[in-house]
Amino acid sequence: MQPKLDSKLKFSDVYAVELLDVGTVCGPWNTRAVVHGKRNTEMNRFVLHAITRSRKRPSPLVPCEYIFGHKDLKTCKTWVEHMNACINKEQDRPKNLMVFVHPLCGKGRGCKNWETVAPLFERAKVKTKVIVTERAGHAYDTLASLSDKDLKKYDGVVAVGGDGLFNEILNGLLSTRHTNYYPPTPEGFRYFGSNMKVQEHRNNGLGNSMPTGDDVNVIFPGNSNTPDDYEPLLSTAQSTILDISSSNSSDEPCNGDQVPLVSFPNNWFRLGIIPSGSTDAIVLSTTGERDPVTSALLIILGRRISLDIAQVARWKSSPSAEVLPTVRYAASFAGYGFYGEVIRESEKYRWMGPARYDFSGTMVFLKHRSYEAKVAFLENGNTHSPTALVENVANGVQTLQYHQNRPCRTICRTNCSICKGTSTSEQNSEDENSDSSRTPCENPKWVWSKGRFLSVGAAVISCRNERAPDGLVADAHLSDGFLHLLLIRDCPLPFYLWHLTQFTKKGSDPLSFKFVEHHKTSAFTFISSHDESLWNLDGELFQACEVSVQACRGLVNLFASGPEV
Repeated sequence: MQPKLDSKLKFSDVYAVELLDVGTVCGPWNTRAVVHGKRNTEMNRFVLHAITRSRKRPSPLVPCEYIFGHKDLKTCKTWVEHMNACINKEQDRPKNLMVFVHPLCGKGRGCKNWETVAPLFERAKVKTKVIVTERAGHAYDTLASLSDKDLKKYDGVVAVGGDGLFNEILNGLLSTRHTNYYPPTPEGFRYFGSNMKVQEHRNNGLGNSMPTGDDVNVIFPGNSNTPDDYEPLLSTAQSTILDISSSNSSDEPCNGDQVPLVSFPNNWFRLGIIPSGSTDAIVLSTTGERDPVTSALLIILGRRISLDIAQVARWKSSPSAEVLPTVRYAASFAGYGFYGEVIRESEKYRWMGPARYDFSGTMVFLKHRSYEAKVAFLENGNTHSPTALVENVANGVQTLQYHQNRPCRTICRTNCSICKGTSTSEQNSEDENSDSSRTPCENPKWVWSKGRFLSVGAAVISCRNERAPDGLVADAHLSDGFLHLLLIRDCPLPFYLWHLTQFTKKGSDPLSFKFVEHHKTSAFTFISSHDESLWNLDGELFQACEVSVQACRGLVNLFASGPEV
């Protein structure tokens, strides 16, 4: 079952060209020979390293070789020099990367996977600075403290790990370099500075004080280099606030109004993932495959897609805590209730490895706990939800009533027209006045949903994984500027089980139940009176009872091309 090599080769699929020793032009199954002269005779040779498709499935990429032979050595050298010059002119291909390797994630696959793909980067002459993480927050601290001058030396950062390590890298990059406004909030929820930019709060010192006992993130003790995807952003209570730095990360002095030299959105800088975690939802949603070699080849060839990011602003960690804005970012999912409790419960059983998530999920499910909360979201004029707007309020807030309305689903694929039509990652990243998170609706209104919920979740992308082949939201797009808000109201336990089991079936519709609200929105606000309100951000715990969340459209670029299937 070996892939058949194409007779035609796209130059965009070639990642390296090398001279070979004198010999016969023949090779293994993944080699095509092209000879000038008699076959099976000694001659000068050179090889093109390229990619081809696996025969078993259309999506995985595998490296292949095309060997060329000629009697004249000078001719071979000329071809090699010419093609290498053409490769070097490919501006989208990375030349220098920073690589973080989580050694214990996914049953210790991190180092092994990097050893597998490292020769590909070396052959493609891509320089890599490899950092093996030694503790919780290692990648975050490295990137948050890295000067913009040093960061500009790299074309991107690659995570060899799971979604947790990627989340840590994402927050390390954006914590001091994202200058967008805080998420919008409805009338009556407008805390001080909610209409300010995050950078202004940093410069004014409004998020720099040490947290109180009620205002710390949930942090669990233990070995920081734990198995699976557990890679908490922060290791001590003293570093729980992401926007603790009030100075520019560059080496140059700055005044209070100066923005970082490197800011996001940023068209030239990209992130990559070599999947090595327990779920790898981000890789599956952006490439369609959980394959380290495929991801490595996409990075080397400089493939590019824009990715929406959820900006989560915590205003209060508990009802009695002071108002202190704290910002986190999530690339795949932000969830409250069931989602947060599963992560917290799993910390008691870390010795079980990846199986602890199944065990903890079962324990939390059997408790069947619901939470009183209020959620307000911006309606975009095309609410994909089993609800209807029924009441206009003077301040522009509406309430909801059940009404079935399930539109046809458009799945995100490679060269997705929806993502290409709305992505802003290619706009001028230095334009501070551009807000990449605004909904296209001209006069969006806030809609309130109140009651008891089993869970509140916001999917940024489809969140595919091996347990949920279509993901949490099958028609979520990578870069359309929207979140998919999922409100699961209190319901009988058997109904909830029925809902959850639908995620495991490809082609099913787990969001069609009457107790499920599904809203496509650019921003939402959440309020709870629960003392231990926990959010799950890409698998990382975040304590917050009042948050506002917005989709930052095309905030980062990824070394990927989108799922093909």
